[in-house]
Amino acid sequence: MDTLLLDGNCGLCNRGAMFLQPRISPKKSLRIIPIESEEGKKLISTLPEKQQNADTVYLFKNGKPYIRSAAIVRLSNYLRWWWKPMSLTWLIPLPIRDVVYRFIAKRRKRWFSAPDVCSF
Repeated sequence: MDTLLLDGNCGLCNRGAMFLQPRISPKKSLRIIPIESEEGKKLISTLPEKQQNADTVYLFKNGKPYIRSAAIVRLSNYLRWWWKPMSLTWLIPLPIRDVVYRFIAKRRKRWFSAPDVCSF
């Protein structure tokens, strides 16, 4: 089963998980777990050191890890058919997507308050 790791203490990640869960296609299987969980830490420990310290979202798809915008863009593959146009973000080159991703990630805790309880 594919796994998405999100920051359980982040308001943006929490909202993202709440958005994704009801929209995942019944034909797809995606688990969403906090990075801080034992399973999340175990998955991250299998990555090269540079990726372990990325402080980002992680998607493990068929055992292959994706981080930052590459993980976010691949999430459209798990959603119901009417969300498929989101996959057109592949047309934006990875370096540009990652600049936008890092801009938002750097400010996410200021823009979105931490949840009282992790929803995933």
